[in-house]
Amino acid sequence: MLLIYTQKLTPRITYIFKHVCTRILGMDVTFTSVIEELIAHNGPKLSYGKQPMGNELFLQSQGLLTEQGVESIDISIKPWEETIGFFPVSEKSALPFDIFSAGFYLLSRYEEYLPHVKDERGRYPVSESLGYKEKFLQQPVVDIWAYKFKEIVQRQFPDITFPDKKMQVHPVIKAVEPFAYQQKGFFRLFIGYTSDFFKFKILQITRRTQVILGVRRDPHNTFKWIINRAKRSKNNLSVFFLLGEAATFKESLNTHRQKFKMLIKYVNDYKEVGLLFSFNSLTQHTLLKKEKKRLEEIINRSLSSIMGSHYLVNLPDFYRDLVELEIKKDFTMIYKNEVGFRAGTCTPFLFYDLDYEIKTPLIIHPLAMASTAFADKSEMEIKKAIEAVMYSVHKVNGTFSMIFSNTDFSPEKNKFWKKIFSEKMFQND
Repeated sequence: MLLIYTQKLTPRITYIFKHVCTRILGMDVTFTSVIEELIAHNGPKLSYGKQPMGNELFLQSQGLLTEQGVESIDISIKPWEETIGFFPVSEKSALPFDIFSAGFYLLSRYEEYLPHVKDERGRYPVSESLGYKEKFLQQPVVDIWAYKFKEIVQRQFPDITFPDKKMQVHPVIKAVEPFAYQQKGFFRLFIGYTSDFFKFKILQITRRTQVILGVRRDPHNTFKWIINRAKRSKNNLSVFFLLGEAATFKESLNTHRQKFKMLIKYVNDYKEVGLLFSFNSLTQHTLLKKEKKRLEEIINRSLSSIMGSHYLVNLPDFYRDLVELEIKKDFTMIYKNEVGFRAGTCTPFLFYDLDYEIKTPLIIHPLAMASTAFADKSEMEIKKAIEAVMYSVHKVNGTFSMIFSNTDFSPEKNKFWKKIFSEKMFQND
């Protein structure tokens, strides 16, 4: 147990210290703002503030954690051994940077509350982010800083023990279009045939007919292969299905059909099924509630995990809706076309509402990349990028998650993504 003294104990301080110390390092901490308790404490202790109180381990505060609200901050990035740091402090501090203020800035998505230009979908663009501008997006910097903090704690207090941790691998499947030809309904089937005919896609017409007649497997229905690979593994796997309106006519299907419901039940028998909220529902609480209820009726249990369509996270409104709906985990914190950690961490963290200055029970699951980020890359480039990020997560015993589409494993495509899924997502079994 580590005692942490600070003159003013704020929700921000308890939030970020618990993420770094407990969630990442597995170390229990307790807090006090009573100086006599710090002096009387005989065990491991540190102070966090402007000046040291005595000969305890001292970490200097930059000041962000005792403020309220959101203001524009000038941030200067400086190199720090194998990584970077910001919010530098004086030599009195055991660390050259206030990693707790910096960590809070990234985890709270402080920068996403500041004025910015959104992209065509209303998303916070990666080009606006500090990590992208300063080229540290692909490092889980909060976790790297945590292990630097661990080193000084171990030097100062050799008797403190830390639990053994191993990297977790948690692949994710985004099933926007679970069927290419089946379950589309007569109207969509007619439009598909007509489009193929006028574009002279004879092979497509043949394949469509074979699937409809049941003599050929639907190319997008790759879930049996996915489950057969995953059920032999101890690794987690989450599969997200869309029950609301699809973004395009091509992707849409009749989600009320029994075969679609049976597919969801089949996946749910082996691994976690989550809900992919439709784009229209992200700004309509009643629609969110309706889609949640529909999936719960299919899987016959409470919904635990969700993902927002097109990775749209409109802070703080979207996450407040999830808290109100009692959703436990969100898998939307990612940039669609860029590799890296949007919140600077590879450890699941709690959503902190900056407007209300409260820690919520909603767990944000960090994601390193989606297969869509590699549209113009060669197989060698993709493999190297995945291995590099996995290595950075391995060094800090974090969680590596990558989003695939069920269509990535379609027979119409080469076998590259199947190989990545089989070898990389389950390599630590």
